[in-house]
Amino acid sequence: MSETEQFNVTVPQACAGKRLDQALVQLFPDYSRARLQQWIKGGHVMVDGAQLRPKDKVFGGERIELTAIVEEEVVWLAQDIPLEIIYEDEALLVINKPAGLVVHPGAGNPDGTLVNALLHYLPSLAEVPRAGVVHRLDKDTTGLMVVAKNIKSQKILVELLQQRLVKRQYEAVVIGTMTGGGTVDEPIGRHANDRVRMAVTMSGKHAVTHYRVLERFRAHTHVQVDLETGRTHQIRVHMAHIHHPLVGDPVYGKRLMLPPKSTDVTKEVLRGFKRQALHAARLGLEHPLTGEWVEWSVSRPQDMAHLLSVLRDDTAAHGDH
Repeated sequence: MSETEQFNVTVPQACAGKRLDQALVQLFPDYSRARLQQWIKGGHVMVDGAQLRPKDKVFGGERIELTAIVEEEVVWLAQDIPLEIIYEDEALLVINKPAGLVVHPGAGNPDGTLVNALLHYLPSLAEVPRAGVVHRLDKDTTGLMVVAKNIKSQKILVELLQQRLVKRQYEAVVIGTMTGGGTVDEPIGRHANDRVRMAVTMSGKHAVTHYRVLERFRAHTHVQVDLETGRTHQIRVHMAHIHHPLVGDPVYGKRLMLPPKSTDVTKEVLRGFKRQALHAARLGLEHPLTGEWVEWSVSRPQDMAHLLSVLRDDTAAHGDH
């Protein structure tokens, strides 16, 4: 259920020269900038009878009509779900997320998520937006996530992410043998025909992914991936775009790739790897309290370690390297 509330205000001269979304943050402090931007893009904000973009400037004196759409508040439950905590202090938590764990409750996953686990572990996170989560990993991606323990830390961490000052390094196993590393600089947005998927599209948001080869196998490559930006499904979309989709990716992958004359063990492991082979291995940032650089790393999960071991054995058995 949702309710609407109508507002009519005049832009004060103090907001002259500001972006529309920035002006609305000052005029409607009860709503987040992200929420206001959604309303602008959705046509719920009219400026002198016209629909503008969030980045369009206001000059003072304009008449703004805002139709605020307020969703019924959803209460997230605290649930006793195991967490692997890599680090904790008064400002933040660093979590090693397992495969299969969704980060946020949503339509298809009302509970049983990382947020539910965090609220059980630290009930005070109920007072922090999104229970302190500042960035996400896909359901079946494993590895490191940082969680803010209070609003001040969350604000700082979000700003660091926006300024691209957080180091996020991943490991992935991709289909095909790469000749070397490189960079994918292609915008990412919603797929034109399938709204569940993302795609490289000229109308998308700026996205940059750096990758380098760690190890080559007969029909696959183990790569290190560094994110410069953090778009939804970025690594999965960019790797598929350069024709090296992740092993096991159910959305962006292509047909199963089996090396010629593979053993039954190799075939079984490749066929049985049903999630994208992606692991957030290293995370670094300026600590929100001290400003000092801190960094964490975590070993790849057992299923991915086993996949790499089998591919390594397969390559060695056929005299390739």
